[in-house]
Amino acid sequence: MFAPALDASCHGSAIKGSPVVCRFLKQLNMGTLACAMFVALALLSNTQGRDSGPGKLSAPRAEKTEVVIDNFSFSPQTIAVPVGATVTWTNHDDVPHVVTSANNRFNKSSVLKPGQAFSNTFVTAGTYSYFCSIHPRMTGQITVR
Repeated sequence: MFAPALDASCHGSAIKGSPVVCRFLKQLNMGTLACAMFVALALLSNTQGRDSGPGKLSAPRAEKTEVVIDNFSFSPQTIAVPVGATVTWTNHDDVPHVVTSANNRFNKSSVLKPGQAFSNTFVTAGTYSYFCSIHPRMTGQITVR
């Protein structure tokens, strides 16, 4: 790619007969080319996972969100996640709980003993209200956009 220009510059009148200068210029150009390629690759890797227009070069990353069950409450009580996100409820309480959809929009968990977790992936946009069927005053809400 740069070889003709290098050969021409090495045979010019100012540096004629100087092989050290010719080698230096060739290495300088190769270094410049390597640096340019490094920068281009870095820029391309920074766009991974972003919506890059009609072609969409890469798929969005799936998001994982945790809801902690502790002190007879869900924390956070309300969350917003993108379509395709997985929400995991983890029981940090001393008693069992059951995560139950208020309107049967997702399957309820089994009884979650202390330390156990339950996950659900939300593939449809909407608002999902849920509660603990053992302790109905415990409520939460997920907005999927």
